[in-house]
Amino acid sequence: MSGEDEFTPRLGRPRDVGAAGGRRFKSQLTRAAKRLSSSTGKTVFSGAQIARGSGAGRASQFRQSPYPKFRMRRVVVKVHIARATRGLGPAAFRAHLRYIQRDGVDRDGEGGELYGRDADRIDGSLFEQRSATDRHQSRFIVSPEDASELGDMKETVRALMAQAEKDLGTRLDWVAVDHHNTGHPHTHIVVRGKDQLGRDLIIARDYLTKGIRERASAIVTDELGPRRDLEIARAQERDVTAGRMTRLDAKLEQLARDGDLTRPGGMSKLSRFDRTLIQRRLEHLRGMGLASARGDGAWALEEGWKERLQTIGREGDRIREIAAAFKTGDGLSGRVYDPTHENVPAIVGRVVTDGPEEELRNRRYLILEALDGERWHVGLGETLPGAVPPKDAVVEISPAARSPRASDKTIARIAALNGGLYSDSLHKAFDPASRADYRLAHIRRLEALRRAGFVTRDSDGRFAIGADYLAKAARFETARTGGVRVEVKSWLSVEAQITRRAPVWMDDVDRESLTGKGFGQDTASALSARRAFLEREGWLGEDGRLKPGMRDQLAAEELKSAADRIEGKGAFLKLEDGMSISGVYERPVDLAQGRFALVTRSKEFTLVPWRPELERYRGAEISVKARTGGIDWSVGRSKGIGR
Repeated sequence: MSGEDEFTPRLGRPRDVGAAGGRRFKSQLTRAAKRLSSSTGKTVFSGAQIARGSGAGRASQFRQSPYPKFRMRRVVVKVHIARATRGLGPAAFRAHLRYIQRDGVDRDGEGGELYGRDADRIDGSLFEQRSATDRHQSRFIVSPEDASELGDMKETVRALMAQAEKDLGTRLDWVAVDHHNTGHPHTHIVVRGKDQLGRDLIIARDYLTKGIRERASAIVTDELGPRRDLEIARAQERDVTAGRMTRLDAKLEQLARDGDLTRPGGMSKLSRFDRTLIQRRLEHLRGMGLASARGDGAWALEEGWKERLQTIGREGDRIREIAAAFKTGDGLSGRVYDPTHENVPAIVGRVVTDGPEEELRNRRYLILEALDGERWHVGLGETLPGAVPPKDAVVEISPAARSPRASDKTIARIAALNGGLYSDSLHKAFDPASRADYRLAHIRRLEALRRAGFVTRDSDGRFAIGADYLAKAARFETARTGGVRVEVKSWLSVEAQITRRAPVWMDDVDRESLTGKGFGQDTASALSARRAFLEREGWLGEDGRLKPGMRDQLAAEELKSAADRIEGKGAFLKLEDGMSISGVYERPVDLAQGRFALVTRSKEFTLVPWRPELERYRGAEISVKARTGGIDWSVGRSKGIGR
């Protein structure tokens, strides 16, 4: 024992093996772990554990490739999961398919055709029938940077979807259509929300945001080969002078520190070539008023530069859409209708065309020619299927009232009584008679506002509602709907109104208010022909308008004539004040006096004034009751479908 520290052993009880000491140490370790851990509370179900493609999505970041990343062909993939909200969902599914077919153009300039895994032409109605009960559908836009070199994109899309089926572990039910009528050829793909066993198809976020884009890039690179130095240089050169957000701007955003870009900072870490590109991009942004050079060689980005650049890009797209709609080559560019500006006038004009403003979400725009000849681009926001005015219809555009929904006022009232919080349980306590689906509609409204960044939700599912909630909800509603009120003055063109034996929009137009160019000139000529027709028929009064009593008489005759042309629906029932009918809303019927809704039941049908909200329930049973000046209608046993 020499040279070692002495110690005195402490003996325990006979047959004691030290178990108590082990238990004490385990207890101490458990208590320490609890102190170090933080309670996360109740978590919200995300579906990540059961989503398909999660492994493939994460693996895409580490997947080996024979080429460096900068050599890979670039592909933009946009994704939107469209949910079948009550009433509107199935109708929106149908509308999206029809929009992408109507807007689609193949390489030969022909109309867009749906295609799929095994056929170059597919009947969209069959896909609609299979999707009728789906809770959601996945929409993709796939846009290779070098799409023009691919030729027919069908085989590329089929290869991508075959790879997606392997990654997701299920057969997919999908259709696609190519669009070659823009500067960037792209493909729309719609995937049903069911897997091959009929279960809900839940795709992992990683795969949607990264995995499918990496797969598309690899497939296009295999077809065309890696990008050459000249191709890379040309693509970067385009980014330098683009009037929109580019990849160079994303680099600028990363390099910026409180709006400043300094030489010794992040810029020094870039290659000489990248520094030159960044410098040239900053010079271009300075010319646009979005950046400024400082005396010490640094740059400052103006406040809100990113949002302003995005706005400039959108306005440029809209001006090009106006030019494409008219195809006159007269150099007139047109204007963008902005309802947020003060003193924005109401505009009466004819519809030249409509198109997709945001293709994944059914946001549409109108191109109008006003009575004074001015050309306008008008954003409609998310538009109900079937509610877009057709070509040559006469419409009046004005700023919409900025107001929150009735449901927003209910949410604000409940939150005010509960310390700024809203939840399903708080709503039930506030209104014990409320139905579960009614409260769910409020939750869905808040989820939409949460995704837009207007409200927050905690882990217990409670929403934080600020004092300015109603103002935020009004702004959200304005952005969603485009902030524009569209009143259709006539669903018929001015030429079709001339000899119509019915009251028409031109009967109330003042000849002196019409100018001598564009749509105003066409309307003036049509108005002269219309009044000559009315005079021949003996319907023209001394004041140049319809004689007293003729309007109601002609309207009744037109309605009866329209009913006589509807076959196979039984007898026509004209609803008088106080009368009601329950039946299926089938479709709209356009007359000179306005648009009507065709409602049918077993042995009879009726025509009632149409409203845009009815398009939510096309094909569904509704109840209609006539009243003085209009109609009241509802779906099923609910009180109505007002806002």
